Amino acid sequence: MDYDVIFIGSGHAANHGAGLLAAAGKKVAMIEADKLGGVCTNYGCDAKILLDGPFEYLDGLNNYQDLGLQADVQIDWSKLMDHKRKTLAGFQTVFEPLFQKMGVDIIHGRGTIIDAHTVAVGDQHYSADNIVIATGARNSKLDIPGKDLMQGSTEFLDLDTLPEHMIVVGAGIIGMEFASMALLAGKKVTFFEYGDRPLKAYPAKYVNKIVAKFVDQGAVFHFGQAVAKVEETVDGFRVSTQAGVEATGDFVLDSTGRVANVENLGLETLGIEASPRGIKVDEHMRTAVPSIYASGDVVDKTIPKLTPTAEFESNYIARDILTPDGPAITYPVIPNLVFTLPRIGQVGVTIDEAQANPAQYKLVEIPWGKQHDWVNNHEQDAELTLIFDKEGYLVGAAAISSQVGTWLDWLTPIIEKKMTARDLSAMIMSFPTQTYVLWSTLRPLLKAQ
Repeated sequence: MDYDVIFIGSGHAANHGAGLLAAAGKKVAMIEADKLGGVCTNYGCDAKILLDGPFEYLDGLNNYQDLGLQADVQIDWSKLMDHKRKTLAGFQTVFEPLFQKMGVDIIHGRGTIIDAHTVAVGDQHYSADNIVIATGARNSKLDIPGKDLMQGSTEFLDLDTLPEHMIVVGAGIIGMEFASMALLAGKKVTFFEYGDRPLKAYPAKYVNKIVAKFVDQGAVFHFGQAVAKVEETVDGFRVSTQAGVEATGDFVLDSTGRVANVENLGLETLGIEASPRGIKVDEHMRTAVPSIYASGDVVDKTIPKLTPTAEFESNYIARDILTPDGPAITYPVIPNLVFTLPRIGQVGVTIDEAQANPAQYKLVEIPWGKQHDWVNNHEQDAELTLIFDKEGYLVGAAAISSQVGTWLDWLTPIIEKKMTARDLSAMIMSFPTQTYVLWSTLRPLLKAQ
């Protein structure tokens, strides 16, 4: 064999496991048809957070307007975009030598699986004991007339200027996050959503707060609307629904979801089951061909398709290859976050699950912003819900706040490790901080010991 393991893809679903295997002495290669680092690094998460930063500060400043803070802040999108492009371009200059230093070969091109142990890149064939498919996912597009006039997240995150009026088809995570920035910049946003509300996987009471804020900022929501077509006009792009509702803007974002990159990999000839949802795998992340694994967003799964999940799976696959008789994959609790302004996030048992099973769970709802204004940056609308089981262990949490990411990262190990009040009492937090107040709030609510 040319290699012990070949990864098709170089994103988080591949490179973490590749590095672990190389460190263990295995001969490893990654095949990449596009930029090293995958979608998250080049077209998704990293680009989004680079652009989001100034808007987060602006949103925080706005919380103090009732206390007399008058901040005339203007965000220069073109300069911000230039910073994003330079930063991400810098990654490409360091990735290849970094991976090579780790002992991972980089093969540029598109990989196609020929058989259980062979991948073709152009006319060249490479053999390996194991193959890992880590090709990720891409923006989906509604199959309607004018679909080519709609753009996806990749295009939005590389715009030279912000659109004056953005029409968002599908009020999902991507659409809601991008709208947060556009609205804070004073732009107009119109949503067309097939369902009755955005972000159905997240607590309705928190999502409704975001919707109300968006409306106050000038957004228009059309719920229960199926988009029928998009047309180019002299004024821009006109979006029409089956019910005859229309809006015209200068940018149309298709935020209706993502589909797995399963085409042209040779899966059909190998009998590997795949669909737009992803590749079917077993409890060891193996496909129907035992020597071929799949990792990350290309996998058909109910677990959230997040960057940390892909990293977790990549590392698991590496360990499974190193220890073939090891345990099946077991996921820890997974915090997930929507980068609206403010953020919405949850981890573990959801509010809906807890409310549907009152005999099993207890909810503690905390009007965080009103109770803790002294330490909460005057974010009065912040809220936190803690969910406990019958024994008093923390099993879930949900929140709306600019600080949700920090809170969830702090609460996740408490849930995962089933920590008690005694465990928290054995630690000292910095003061005065929101995490100190969170620690102080949680301790008397937890199982004692």
